[in-house]
Amino acid sequence: MRNGGIGASDAQADSAAALRIRGLKKSFADVQAVDGIDLEVQRGECFGLLGPNGAGKTTTIEICEGLTPADDGTVELLGLNWVSGAGELRQRIGIQLQETQFPDKLTVEEALRLFRSFYRRGITVDESIKISQLEEKRRSRVGGLSGGQKQRLAMATALVGDPELLFLDEPTTGLDPQARRHLWDLVEEMKQAGRTIILTTHYMEEAERLCDRVAIMDHGKVIAMGTPKELIATVGGEDIVEFAVSSSRASDSRPGAPAIVEHALVDEETLKKIPGVQSHRVDGSVHQLSVSELHTTVPRIFAALEEQGLHLSEFRTHSATLDDVFVQLTGRNLRDE
Repeated sequence: MRNGGIGASDAQADSAAALRIRGLKKSFADVQAVDGIDLEVQRGECFGLLGPNGAGKTTTIEICEGLTPADDGTVELLGLNWVSGAGELRQRIGIQLQETQFPDKLTVEEALRLFRSFYRRGITVDESIKISQLEEKRRSRVGGLSGGQKQRLAMATALVGDPELLFLDEPTTGLDPQARRHLWDLVEEMKQAGRTIILTTHYMEEAERLCDRVAIMDHGKVIAMGTPKELIATVGGEDIVEFAVSSSRASDSRPGAPAIVEHALVDEETLKKIPGVQSHRVDGSVHQLSVSELHTTVPRIFAALEEQGLHLSEFRTHSATLDDVFVQLTGRNLRDE
């Protein structure tokens, strides 16, 4: 973390939230990208903006970073704003964009020395290379790095000024699972160091693992906010059961005649009355039940379907996630868009 003081603004920032957004709006032509959102992020918190592509996450974070002007509303970072405190803010925040372009001919070390020169103070280039686990790539040219290594380099450039507030805009999009987990480990280290982190993502697992609190965005609005555990609890059950059913009839009366599978109707009221079923919705031909006490509820579901003469064509269960929260709020999945 930072050594020494940086003037009177420190005392102001210490008593304030790391980020305050009030009535923020931004439109592009006839598209309302951000529609009057309010947010407050406390110092030392990892806060996630979760939502599908087009929800307004990136526009919101770009306004906070000073890269895009707002149409209306206010944004305050570390007790400062971009109108009167732009120079100070640039010294105290770090930014990792969705995609950062570096000159291919620069080495990792050269790129970090360049970025370190932008700040009055910060960590050493050696420290930033160690933090980002790029020791073996110190003298490698950027053009030869893998996607995951480039993302770690982008993270290193965001950290080289030792920021108090760090913006990470979908930092793991497009990465393979191993590279994604490397970035998660790095974010975890930043959290443990006490940095304030604003993270945008459309990966449910990422938000649940990394974020202390999450705001779910859709069509430019915040539609839910809380800890991942609090939001998942609103689904009404600890687990989700998904199934599809069919009924079969013989094509004719001859022995061995092929069966014709037909879409079957389920008595929804019967399902809702099963002990342990908290809610029910249908997505196409798939039924989704939020349930408690999975081990006792599933046999009752099987029995109810059997009594109706129905056959399972699909069946699966999973623990409730933030995607299920989004489905409950909007009627569609996070990845549908």
